[in-house]
Amino acid sequence: MFKKILIANRGEIAVRIIRACREMKIKTVAVYSTADANSLPVHLADESVCIGPPAPKDSYLNAPNIISAAHITGAEAIHPGIGFLSERPSFAEACEACGVKFIGPSAASMERMGDKSAARTTMLKAGVPVVPGTGIITSVQEAAEFAAGAVYPVLVKAAFGGGGRGIRFVQNEEELPAAIEMARAEALAAFGNGDVYMEKFVEEPRHIEVQVIADEHGHV
Repeated sequence: MFKKILIANRGEIAVRIIRACREMKIKTVAVYSTADANSLPVHLADESVCIGPPAPKDSYLNAPNIISAAHITGAEAIHPGIGFLSERPSFAEACEACGVKFIGPSAASMERMGDKSAARTTMLKAGVPVVPGTGIITSVQEAAEFAAGAVYPVLVKAAFGGGGRGIRFVQNEEELPAAIEMARAEALAAFGNGDVYMEKFVEEPRHIEVQVIADEHGHV
């Protein structure tokens, strides 16, 4: 069991992790941007470290600063929460190289499933039915050809990250160029990667989600 972990996130996600750690008698370290200096996680955590200015790319996506904060505070592990660095294989690898435990999937697993476009390909190869879609979009023309064949409406979606960021609903070809540009910009700002792909929009879907959770000790 860890004695102290650093939480590489902010807001409600960080608060939930802090509360869980308290129940498990684990000390916590919050990291924050200058804009979040008075946030609830900072007040609730046992320790806190400023990791940069307000822009996420300079703070919550700043892997060197976050790992340095773990070393400075003596945190044995880093919990990335949701979003930000949680699905970035390079961050998991950097933690391992620096002797800090990454609480989450292995870099190899993230490379296969963290990139939603690559995950689609993996599922198709495994024979799993998926919604009609594309690989990474390289041009508006390519996107328009898919959308015309799939029939509008479609979704432009960030290949990395989650939480509803980097997604645009497109009803016709006129909306497509701007939707791709906005989705790319939002994805780049939120996740550090602007790759996007497309899927056919499913109207009034019934969402049934199954999660399989396993640890490094073979418990599933």
